[in-house]
Parts: sequence; structure tokens; C-alpha cells
Amino acid sequence: MNQQFELFEIANPCIGVCQSNKKGYCFGCLRSRPERQLWHEMTTEQRREVLRLVSGRKLRIEQMRQRKGEQLGFDFEEVVETGELF
Repeated sequence: MNQQFELFEIANPCIGVCQSNKKGYCFGCLRSRPERQLWHEMTTEQRREVLRLVSGRKLRIEQMRQRKGEQLGFDFEEVVETGELF
């Protein structure tokens, strides 16, 4: 198999938040503990795979937030017709 030559190193996705949820995923970069701890030892292919996983995690979070917004959203501009009570 032909190996692709990398001109640039894949940058660390850390944004300096460095706080984890109870499952161990960082709130800032969405990497797991092992993904963060082993980043500097990973090959380019492994780093690409981590970034692919992070991208999927971001997408799922955005979809979850959108669904939650749709469920909890209110349209305050909408005029609601109410009937007479008495």
C-alpha cells in the first residue's frame, strides 16, 4: 500500500478547557482520556481517526441540542387563540 507523505503535523485539538465529564470526555476537545494522554505518541493515522471520532461526537451533540431545542422551544411571537372560559 502506498503511504502518503505528510507535509504538516496534525495539530493537537486541545483548546485549553481541560475539564472532563463523568465518562472522561473533555468538554473542550471532546477527546477521551486515553486519546488526550496518548496524542503525542500516536501515528498520523491514529490522530486522523481520533479527529474523525471527535467530529462524530460534535455532530451528535449538535443534533441532541437541536432536538432538545425543538422539544423545549417556544415561539413567543405566535398569537395563540384562546376561547372564552365563561
